[in-house]
Amino acid sequence: MPQQPRAQVTRESIMVAAASEFDRLGYAAVPLSLILERSGVSKGAFYFHFPSKIGLAAAIMAAEQAIWPELTRRWDERGLDALRTLIGSTTQAVELISNDPIVRAGVRLSTDPELHASGLRPQYLNWESLLTALLERSREEGLLRTGADPVAVARVLNAVFAGNREIAAALTGYADYVTRMEQAWRVLLPAIATEEWLTDWRTAPGFGG
Repeated sequence: MPQQPRAQVTRESIMVAAASEFDRLGYAAVPLSLILERSGVSKGAFYFHFPSKIGLAAAIMAAEQAIWPELTRRWDERGLDALRTLIGSTTQAVELISNDPIVRAGVRLSTDPELHASGLRPQYLNWESLLTALLERSREEGLLRTGADPVAVARVLNAVFAGNREIAAALTGYADYVTRMEQAWRVLLPAIATEEWLTDWRTAPGFGG
């Protein structure tokens, strides 16, 4: 049965409050009392919506993870080539991580070893699979430079996204995450894409549109 609007608002307020604190302090350092204080709900209201703090963390991660297939689908519908779809969809993902507390916390929680020990799986391989699929399509479309292996490129890109996220979080509160990834693409694309594709990319409005 769908939740009533008031109950849904309460659930979302708990998730946003927890997400902000999980991102700021890390999962282990956030007591339930702080989540209750930030969200303005009682302990009873909390347990109506979530069985535990780890159950709340799992819900935040699930909300974050549900975004990516839909985001990729919308970019697929634009009819762009696979490399532009890859760059466009991942740029939008970086923007969401930079600005949306649920997305940002979901990504951080998915890299937390304590949660892995509790049975919540890291998402690195899921992200890598999405990258690999788009890179394999790029190869099929003749857009990859000879010798550019989709699996290897996806692993490198995954590491670059994760590393830049950590650095941007620590230094600027994610304010320069998009800029860092734009710089990374400019360095990496010459080793990935064909010269023909790069020429078209560099001459497009906005340096790649």
